[in-house]
Amino acid sequence: MKNEFTVAGIGELVWDIFPTHKRLGGAPANFAFHCASMGADAWPISCVGTEPLGKEMLDQLKALNVNTDFVFETPAYPTGTVEVVLKQGKPTYNIREAVAWDHIPCPPSLKEVAATLDAVCFGSLSQRSGESRGSIRSFLRNVSSEALTIYDINLRAAFFSKQLVEESLHYANVLKLSDEELPELVKYFGLEGDVLDQLTALKDRFRLEVIAYTRGAEGSLLMGKYELDDYAGVKKEAVDTVGAGDSFTAAMCMGLLKKWPLKEVNAFASEVSTYVCMHAGATPELPQNLINKVSAETAEITQ
Repeated sequence: MKNEFTVAGIGELVWDIFPTHKRLGGAPANFAFHCASMGADAWPISCVGTEPLGKEMLDQLKALNVNTDFVFETPAYPTGTVEVVLKQGKPTYNIREAVAWDHIPCPPSLKEVAATLDAVCFGSLSQRSGESRGSIRSFLRNVSSEALTIYDINLRAAFFSKQLVEESLHYANVLKLSDEELPELVKYFGLEGDVLDQLTALKDRFRLEVIAYTRGAEGSLLMGKYELDDYAGVKKEAVDTVGAGDSFTAAMCMGLLKKWPLKEVNAFASEVSTYVCMHAGATPELPQNLINKVSAETAEITQ
């Protein structure tokens, strides 16, 4: 039976290299994995090298039941890697440059897929090179105006600018950002007032349908056209926060596609990201009770 929704995450695909081990990472893979676990047909769109690291990445994606049809391969560049250091559970990153995902192609077959999607997620980091930036935007131009186009801003030092952020916002109808990222946009766009004023100004300026504003352990705020929900969060000890934001985005995406009230979307996305924080790695298998909330025709989200 065909799944109800088809979604994609386009951008970086990497190995997160920790001091003692490595793990599959990158927002598109994390987003696609969690959406797939919640019942969507979900594809990461990226590029890897043809060396053993790239082959291993494709094998691991397939083992996670993630569709790899649009993970392209190139012999010209190495598979992306990121050195990750955790300080009190929070990650810092050293992101290798001139790698395969800086050279994502956009063939006609990919543009055809774009037109069929119910939702797509993209970020800032993957647009650092001209080739991938052009491919991502060409892809986004072929996405239906009825689809969710989620800009999960994911600002990483040295790999973003006002121009990149502003241009990306014009492609999006949903914005996800954190309390650490909002000050950059305040500076870029001269936003005034308190957080609600600033988010409202962003929503109006870029004609966004939804803004998700996350505050780590302090919860999250979802702002829509006619709804506003502030979820206080759940104070639990984090193992690590790698990939937690991607899981929030995926759960939010599924809730929005299900057309849940923002109150339910926010509680569910927060519950999923909290679960991910309490487990090592970006893609722990979600428990059945969370999956059931999405698969049920009428979901009852408990807070």
